Amino acid sequence: DPVMKAIIRATGPIEVKGRKDVYGSLIRSITSQQLSVKAANTIYQRFLDLFPKRNPLPELVLATDIQEMRSSGLSQAKSQYLKNIARFSLEEGLGYQKLNRMDDEELIAYLTRIKGVGRWTAEMVLMFTMNRPDLLPVDDLGIRQSMKHHYRLKGEGRLLTVRMLKTAEVWRPYRTLACLHLWRIRN
Repeated sequence: DPVMKAIIRATGPIEVKGRKDVYGSLIRSITSQQLSVKAANTIYQRFLDLFPKRNPLPELVLATDIQEMRSSGLSQAKSQYLKNIARFSLEEGLGYQKLNRMDDEELIAYLTRIKGVGRWTAEMVLMFTMNRPDLLPVDDLGIRQSMKHHYRLKGEGRLLTVRMLKTAEVWRPYRTLACLHLWRIRN
């Protein structure tokens, strides 16, 4: 792919390290969604301050009053989603070893059972926490815009998605890495 080759040359090497903390990644992701980086960091730090040693263990999140969580800057909905993640972690499990045995689609289906966790959030967890090499988050605005620009893709909605999938087919089995370069070249 000559376009991706040029992008990689322009962006340079990218090191990928998974964090292996699925619960923590989901908590961070929900607190940060649809916010600027600065606002997200502020709210996340305030949220952590609610807990001893700044560790929002699932039991502690469940025991924390929604109004107290909202005092950190979280919305009512996000506060409830964090409780949903905590409950799911305790009842169903979010251990790395258990989840790592699932294939990508199985894992996405598992995580999206949590109310408040959509496909995009699950894909981000797979990419950045589980270190899965072959994901293409077609609903990510940054990826869509970058692919439209660099590959001169036309269209919107389903038509654009089909064109993105076709374009990215040659990146297999390293679509995650290609996406990292697409995000980096936008900045």
